Amino acid sequence: MNAPVGGTWLWLPLLLAWLAPGVGASWWYMRATGGSSRVMCDNVPGLVSRQRQLCHRHPDVMRAIGLGVAEWTAECQHQFRQHRWNCNTLDRDHSLFGRVLLRSSRESAFVYAVSSAGVVFAITRACSQGELKSCSCDPKKKGTAKDSKGSFDWGGCSDNIDYGIKFARAFVDAKERKGKDARALMNLHNNRAGRKAVKRFLKQECKCHGVSGSCTLRTCWLAMADFRKTGDYLWRKYNGAIQVVMNQDGTGFTVANKRFKKPTKNDLVYFENSPDYCIRDRDAGEFETRDSQHLIPSLMGAPQPKRGSSVFSAGRLCKGSQLLPGSKFCAMIREARRELS
Repeated sequence: MNAPVGGTWLWLPLLLAWLAPGVGASWWYMRATGGSSRVMCDNVPGLVSRQRQLCHRHPDVMRAIGLGVAEWTAECQHQFRQHRWNCNTLDRDHSLFGRVLLRSSRESAFVYAVSSAGVVFAITRACSQGELKSCSCDPKKKGTAKDSKGSFDWGGCSDNIDYGIKFARAFVDAKERKGKDARALMNLHNNRAGRKAVKRFLKQECKCHGVSGSCTLRTCWLAMADFRKTGDYLWRKYNGAIQVVMNQDGTGFTVANKRFKKPTKNDLVYFENSPDYCIRDRDAGEFETRDSQHLIPSLMGAPQPKRGSSVFSAGRLCKGSQLLPGSKFCAMIREARRELS
């Protein structure tokens, strides 16, 4: 008698996630806008009122966020470079990635995390470079401190990552906080995981002062690591992402499979299994990667498979046969695909 109830609770969060309106993070489209801050703030579709307020109040921060979109999308594409879905962006789509991220998959989890991390990184860097009126170097890093090597003086310009995290949370999370559905909670969790990932790689750098380069005196500051470190870390979290369901009161998550550990604040979470990105579904969006539009059967003279059938892309065939993507055979497959297109 309990099975139907358990089944209902298992599927309810997925239903809520699919019915949730406006799950696309439309602030991602800021990379495609330009001109004055008013033009940017008024022409990015889907911003909620809090985001528009911050946009008008901090135009210099918005410019930094807009420039940062290119950096975190490039990092996403780097991490998925050998993947069936390669984080391809659609320049004319207001959600940047099309409808593919409507699914509450681990790919969506990664994109929300890396985009949130990208905002922290872009704002913090702009603070240190003196490009923002509302922040500068970390004001708390002053005076003398100690580490394992002894005493040192805070100097230089420590990255003000706390400001970057605070502003990113206020801006990025504003849309999700208006929703009470399962997908909003998933996005908020992954947004936070992305922000924490940037701070994880904040490192102390020092310069020695003294006769003949001796370290009788040291001046130190905190600096963010290259964004690649954050991307690599989030990629590992993507591979270890935890599938969850909503708890019965709708306030948090529980693991979908009791054999797995409960997710921490650093983990990525998702509701739905990933689709087969080699199948074209015009109703749900373009799932295929740049190298998967044409199918191997057509190379052999066979007719194109019907819509919705199982397909083999060049990349998938190469991976399935354990051939290197850069091998001569794979190059021949891709060349044949281009001739057929």
